[in-house]
Order: sequence, then structure tokens, then C-alpha cells
Amino acid sequence: MAGYIVKRLFASILTMFVLITITFFLMHAVPGGPFSPAEERKVPKAVLEKMEEKFGLSEPLGVQYVNYLKSIVQGDLGFSFKQADVTVNELISRGFPVSAKVGLVAILIALVVGMLLGITSAIKRGKWADWASMIFATVGISIPNFVITVLMLFLFAVVLKLLPTYGLSSWKHYILPVIGLAFGPIAYIARLMRSSMLEVMRQDYILTARAKGVPEYRVIFKHALKNAIIPIVTYLGPLVAALLTGSFIVERVFSIPGIGRDFVTGISDRDYSVILGLTVFLGLFIIISNLIVDILYAVIDRRVKMEE
Repeated sequence: MAGYIVKRLFASILTMFVLITITFFLMHAVPGGPFSPAEERKVPKAVLEKMEEKFGLSEPLGVQYVNYLKSIVQGDLGFSFKQADVTVNELISRGFPVSAKVGLVAILIALVVGMLLGITSAIKRGKWADWASMIFATVGISIPNFVITVLMLFLFAVVLKLLPTYGLSSWKHYILPVIGLAFGPIAYIARLMRSSMLEVMRQDYILTARAKGVPEYRVIFKHALKNAIIPIVTYLGPLVAALLTGSFIVERVFSIPGIGRDFVTGISDRDYSVILGLTVFLGLFIIISNLIVDILYAVIDRRVKMEE
């Protein structure tokens, strides 16, 4: 296992290098910059030149790239161009706990509800519970989460006035953002779980267990569930990375001060250091999440060899 992890770490470093390089040069290839022409009309040219010199933007592009790589190696993601005296490291340490808190609740709800729907659908195949679960899953996968989010906001906050529309100051503030984040994953997990359970329950060892008179709940939860859960574990890596690092849309809609909102603000402001820094952080988080999931995958299913 140690050899496998070392190989994955080398591959992860190479992936991060490619990610940083592509993001850096694509960002600078787009016309405009953090000090856009609109702002140039408000600020004297000499001041703009001083600002560009301060942030290293007056240097040739190759020099900027090398300097940025050096600072990343030292763990320094630089200062925000638009927020005075605020570093990208501070933005992440301030926004990530907020995003992670909302995302963690959404992950737990998505896993519990999605798996229960999938298991119920497989057990009750062809009955009304199966149809209802799959209709919900199809709707959840088909409709983008920002549509669900806006519809719930309109219904529960504007029309019924039951829930708050923004912020995270009480438990009620979490309900709509969490549902908005979890709705799509619930539907996807339910479909995955149903397909996997149906396949596993046709296996010989399940039929043998039933023939021996093993109670049905033990067949499902002891014998079938362990193998049927493997596709869910595979999906868990991208899901954890996506939800814990914040949702651009949900955080924007509900004014949640997470890193998803910072990312959107950084893009609209053309704040190079924020965009690059958050890209590095998100990329690293996804790689680590996938590595953990791969290890869990091998622990759950011993037929999987870590060296492969």
C-alpha cells in the first residue's frame, strides 16, 4: 500500500503542476486584468503602474509564473489584488470552515436519504415505492441544483415566509442551502444504490443465503449492502470535494461567506491571486479526497489490489 500511495503522490504533484500552469496562462491570456480599463479611468496612470509593480504584474509573464511557483512551494498563495491587506491564505482559512460545515451536513443527508431510497427501490422493485423513488431520482438528476435552489427559496422564504433567505445565524438558515446542495447527490446516489443492489441480489451467495433461511433483513444489510455500497464509495470522493469546498451558486444565492462565494467574486473582479489560490486549494482537496476514496475502496473490497 505504501508503494501505491507514493505513486499516487507523485501523480498528484504532476497533476497539480499541470493544473496551476494551465490556469495561470489561461487567466493571463484573457484580455483585461485586475486593474481593468474601467478602473484605469478612475485612477491616475502612475498609480496603476505602482499597483502593478507592487503585485509583480509589471514583470514578464514567465518571471511572474516562476515567482508564483516559488511562493506556492513555500505555502504562500499571495495577496488579493482587490481586498486590501488580505491574503488568499486568510480567505481560505476564513471561508473553508463555513463551506465545509454546510457541505458536511449536505453530504450526510445525501448519503442517508439516497441510500435508503436506493435500497427501498431495489427491494420493492416494480411496486409504487420503486416508481416513486425513481421518479424523484430522475427529477433530481434532470433539474440543475440552481433551479431547485431558486424554487425552494421562492416557495419557502418568499411565499410561505417559513425560512430565512440569507446568512447562517441559526439552524433555520441551513435548511435551504443544505437541501439545495444535497438534492442532486440524493438522486444520483439513489440510482446508483438501486442498480448496485439489484445486481448484487442476483449473485449466487445471496440466493444461497436465502435458501438457507437467513432472514431477509440480514441478507440485505449484512450480505448485500457491503458489496452494493462500492459504487457509492467511488462517487464519494468527487462528492466530498465538491460539497466541502463550497458551491458557487448556493453560496452566492444565500450570501454564505464561504470560499465558493469568494471564488465567484474573484472571477468577476479578475483577481488573479484569488482565482489561482482557490484553484490550487480545490485541486489539492479533490486529489486528496480521491486518494482516500481509493484506499477505502481497497479496504472494503479486498479483491482490489492497491498496486494495480
